[in-house]
Amino acid sequence: MIGKSRERNGIGTLGEKTLHAVLKNYFEPYGENQEIRIGGYVADIVGENGVIEIQTIQFNKLLKKLEAFLDYCDVTVVYPIPAVKYVRWIDTETGELSEKHKSPRKYTIYEVMPELYKIKYTLDNPRFHLCLCMLETEEIRLLNGWSKNKKRGSSRHDRIPKGLIDEIHLDCPADFDIFLPEDLPKKFTSKDFALNAKISREYAQVTLNILTYLERVKRVGKQGANILYEKTE
Repeated sequence: MIGKSRERNGIGTLGEKTLHAVLKNYFEPYGENQEIRIGGYVADIVGENGVIEIQTIQFNKLLKKLEAFLDYCDVTVVYPIPAVKYVRWIDTETGELSEKHKSPRKYTIYEVMPELYKIKYTLDNPRFHLCLCMLETEEIRLLNGWSKNKKRGSSRHDRIPKGLIDEIHLDCPADFDIFLPEDLPKKFTSKDFALNAKISREYAQVTLNILTYLERVKRVGKQGANILYEKTE
């Protein structure tokens, strides 16, 4: 998976970025099983376990394709998460590439939640599967931002996977219990959830929306203006 050479502008006519292309070759090394047309859509991978789609962003653009594929076979959506991220900068004037520096931000499984919200109504389909790839990545950014050091507002040039830390497979609604923090009180609000999961209130609300739809939690009342939840039995 690591260290595969790549052309600068991606491979093939689809102009893939490195992360997408490397993951595709990791899950299916045989090119004849990649980029297969099914009906009006092209699947990243088609094999004995159905379709695999590598989706790094914009799940809303995946929805129609996903619904079409689910009518015929199992579909696994692979979502990469940079559990450990290093950043390097390209000086757009000189082309110089900086040394890598570790990002202080902690990326967790909750990163996928805003994307999953866009395909929420497919998550309980028995043919739907999710694979979260926890990666060590190197992100290449251009020094073209608006701040004095040109880093704020800068553009991402590419993401290169350097190592696979873990694969987390979710194959049914019960598997989504992985998103429930262990120390939640019996009844809890989105604020409680956010504190225990160490995520923002916004991420907590999106997560609870999805877990409610999947019947992993239920609404049991209110505490002031806040909705109270309980885990389902």
